[in-house]
Amino acid sequence: MQKPDASDANAQIGACIKVARTAEKLTLSALAEKCGLTESFLSKLERGVASASIANLLQICAALNIEIGSLFDGLGNAPARTRVSVHRRSDDFAFIPSTGYSWKRVGGGSPKDEMEVFHLVLPETDRMEAYVSHPGQEHCFVISGEVLFEVGEESFHLSTGDSIFIDSQQPHRARSAGGTDAQILMTVAAADISRIDFDWWRPTRAALQERPQGSSNGRTS
Repeated sequence: MQKPDASDANAQIGACIKVARTAEKLTLSALAEKCGLTESFLSKLERGVASASIANLLQICAALNIEIGSLFDGLGNAPARTRVSVHRRSDDFAFIPSTGYSWKRVGGGSPKDEMEVFHLVLPETDRMEAYVSHPGQEHCFVISGEVLFEVGEESFHLSTGDSIFIDSQQPHRARSAGGTDAQILMTVAAADISRIDFDWWRPTRAALQERPQGSSNGRTS
């Protein structure tokens, strides 16, 4: 079987978004206003010529009242809860480029799943600038490289094999810190597992997109 690449993934995501937008009888302009993104970006996304971050996709899904898993599994075709899902290294799932990092979902995503797992690549350059915040908890394990993980007013320098567990409501972001690309495995869980419509990654307001003052430095032991 031919393995999907980023362009295939972008095309599928774009097509799903367009179907959902049409079903809601929304114009591109109306959707842009609802989710806080530009009409030009949404147009490129629907045509499969642009990619989006997890945060942006969650904004779009919230505006369209759909689950993020439907963008990957086909609208309405995802099971209510994952029973068994195996992901092998040889599967080589497509990474989808985004602002400040690239990612692929490797677990979860069905409407009633209580957590979701992502594999992220943090590039040496083009680092993540915005802080994000979402309900629930998350655990990030450094697969390779070094990562500067910033949480509120604290900074934590993580090396390969280190991990961090946080209350995700705090503004946070992660950046490569070792002069090379870094890879992390991120597991995110809802604050209230009974909430089927839980959305995790919600970009913080502009006031939180700049580095908080009085930051301290730390290192995991």
